[in-house]
Amino acid sequence: MMSAITELKDKTNTKTLNLVLLTIATAGIYPILWLYSNYSVIDSITKKKTADNTFVIWIAVCAGLGGALAGNGESLLDIISLILTLASSVLYIVWAFKAKSALQEYALTEHKIDLRMNGFYTFFFTVYYINYCINDLPEAQRKQRILTGHTAEVES
Repeated sequence: MMSAITELKDKTNTKTLNLVLLTIATAGIYPILWLYSNYSVIDSITKKKTADNTFVIWIAVCAGLGGALAGNGESLLDIISLILTLASSVLYIVWAFKAKSALQEYALTEHKIDLRMNGFYTFFFTVYYINYCINDLPEAQRKQRILTGHTAEVES
């Protein structure tokens, strides 16, 4: 049985603007919370593994310690802080590309949509771009139907 195209959007239930604003309001912590809450939803619906608890915890550890060790000088702690912050960024990027692949495969196999996701946006906007693409799946399906000549309404 084919799932509804809105299933991922409904279960993650986060507008991208809200994700950005909550990131600002929480000084960068919210994307970790979003990822922790939603990677398992994404994994179960797409049937592809993108992360596990340990992976998300490492993002939190790197980001948290990177922020905590940051100072104003050029001490060893600042260098360690920079390395940890870069490590958290790399982990976000790794997850984003796994999620990109999972979303594209899910859209193709479950909904017959050729979901074209931008690698540049995936790299630079990671969680935000994945969330945007999840929210845009119904619109991608609508466009695909128009382009292929299928004018039937989107199934629920």
